[in-house]
Amino acid sequence: MIKVAASILTADFSDLRREVTQLEKPDVDWLHLDVMDGHFVPNISFGPMIIQSLRKKTKLYFDTHLMISNPEEYLDEFRAAGADSITVHYEACAHLSRTIERIRELGARVGVALNPSTPLSLLKDVLGEIDLLLIMSVNPGFGGQQFLPLVLRKIKEAASLIKPFKPNLLLEVDGGIDATNIQKVAAAGADVIVVGAAVFNSRPVAENVRSLRRKLSNLKKG
Repeated sequence: MIKVAASILTADFSDLRREVTQLEKPDVDWLHLDVMDGHFVPNISFGPMIIQSLRKKTKLYFDTHLMISNPEEYLDEFRAAGADSITVHYEACAHLSRTIERIRELGARVGVALNPSTPLSLLKDVLGEIDLLLIMSVNPGFGGQQFLPLVLRKIKEAASLIKPFKPNLLLEVDGGIDATNIQKVAAAGADVIVVGAAVFNSRPVAENVRSLRRKLSNLKKG
């Protein structure tokens, strides 16, 4: 089953509890938490305090995506706040293996993300150490961007690389995914698909999620 991870980046932050509760009704698999620092990416979103507050309100899986510089300095805080998985960017880590090891020590699922222009080959030495590979299908920093079609080839390449090598390694794709392209992303080999604006930019939220799930269901039947 392909997992749907709803990103709250474009949610209504004035009533975040209600937004998250709505996601539970159509059975979203994961809550995707995009943490931005205004340095690694040109935007600032939220930090451990928001995650800790949300953790008290929902049992959804917290898929925490750190788009920040020096992520190794904050791993303990995000894990303590309630992160179930912690994904760091290859581009932001001076010592990636050390960062991966620390996330593992904290008891969280380990993820590594790649920007659209970062070659997949750069991760070949650490694929055996991680649980999740996140392929960005937009340049990180803002919600609501358009999907970059050239990334489809990269998703296919990643799927063909990791499935024979480590079948339980999850391939996640994040950025610009909506009803027009979710089937293409799934067909390319994604195990986890992040959706944000396609869920929150129109209402009702629950029906948007169900509509995207129907797209995935139709793909499987075909």
